Amino acid sequence: MNELEIKASIQVLKPASEVFEAIVNPEKMSHYFISESTGRMENGKIVTWRFPEFEGSFPVEVEKVVAGEFISFRWEGSQGKQLLVTMKLEEREGNKTVVHITEGKMPQSEEGIAWYGRNSEGWANFLACLKAYLEYGINLRKGAFDFMNN
Repeated sequence: MNELEIKASIQVLKPASEVFEAIVNPEKMSHYFISESTGRMENGKIVTWRFPEFEGSFPVEVEKVVAGEFISFRWEGSQGKQLLVTMKLEEREGNKTVVHITEGKMPQSEEGIAWYGRNSEGWANFLACLKAYLEYGINLRKGAFDFMNN
């Protein structure tokens, strides 16, 4: 049986060092993705993320961080399943950075297909919010999911 793997990418019109810092620094990440974190993403560290639209917290087990280039971590990407997320930063000419995200893998089952849809949407949202924050200084998530609490 083939396995499902999420892949998402976007180009941000900022240098890789700035994009990297926006991902690993909870102060910056709280302006576009999370509401809070217990710390900076660093090799071997476990941080806990909270989201404004979801109850509870999400432990993130950071595996590897290479400044300006790469971040990998494991988290509960699907209920009861620890999944690997990798983020590769590809710096381009003119202070542009392509962010490549991969998450997975899950079986091609009902659960796997539900995860694939939900988390593909989530990573596309993350990338759009990262771009909007870094290029325009706006938080696309602000108020975006208030309807979920009604």
